[in-house]
Amino acid sequence: MMIRYYQPLRELENLRRQMDLVFDELSAQTTQTSDASTAWTPAVELIDVGDSLVLQIQLPGVTAKNLDVQVTRDTVAIAGENQRQHQSENANYLHSEFRYGKFQRVVNLPVAVQNDKVQADFHDGILTLVLPKVEEVRNRVVKINLG
Repeated sequence: MMIRYYQPLRELENLRRQMDLVFDELSAQTTQTSDASTAWTPAVELIDVGDSLVLQIQLPGVTAKNLDVQVTRDTVAIAGENQRQHQSENANYLHSEFRYGKFQRVVNLPVAVQNDKVQADFHDGILTLVLPKVEEVRNRVVKINLG
């Protein structure tokens, strides 16, 4: 028999992430129906690697010149446009999940970052941002002398 320990903070974090996804989808749907200028939102991954955060954004069909990335201490805003268009307006599409047009995404960061030291790499449709944490946030190991 396997013993599982109840971790309420992990459960609350999972609930928060699920609620964020629901509200992201709702805002995307509302934006799509009310404002045709923002047609889709790219998928993101946020990874904590110790002294920094790594944010990866999937941007298929987007070129670097069509991207606008702005980083503050606690958010990353990505906007741009996929220049690819449907093959033909008269084509009889049976099914299409491709995303076209303008997009915008704001990612709230869990900790403050040094926005003046961000490193970016855009390769194969994946934008990777390395966001160094501010000194106060980094986990430091301090040896305590007990006498």
